[in-house]
Amino acid sequence: MAKSAETPLMQQYGSIKAKYPDALLLFRVGDFYETFGSDAITASGVLGITLTKRNNGGNAEMELAGFPHHSLETYLPKLVRAGYRVAICDQLEDPKLTKTIVKRGVTEVEGCLRHARYLPSASVG
Repeated sequence: MAKSAETPLMQQYGSIKAKYPDALLLFRVGDFYETFGSDAITASGVLGITLTKRNNGGNAEMELAGFPHHSLETYLPKLVRAGYRVAICDQLEDPKLTKTIVKRGVTEVEGCLRHARYLPSASVG
């Protein structure tokens, strides 16, 4: 059986994305929130950010779009107002303190009724 050519980062992304298939996954990588695949295509269109590609190991490429983590409060409301459910996946440990891939997990899910602050006032009620 052939070994997976996916990088450990993309394996981790795929595992987390599988738990939130109906949400755009903002995946923290260093100082950025990254989106991949169809999420990247959607995010780039809604947010007006650059869509690019990354090498996913071997010959595979995957769409990529991201923004600086400190801009989350600017971009998150735009995604929610556009009608998307968004899962925010953060680094759960300091990258400097591990010799393996950084542990990550979803720390927040936006786009539910409890997040009405991001919805236009006309749509509430």
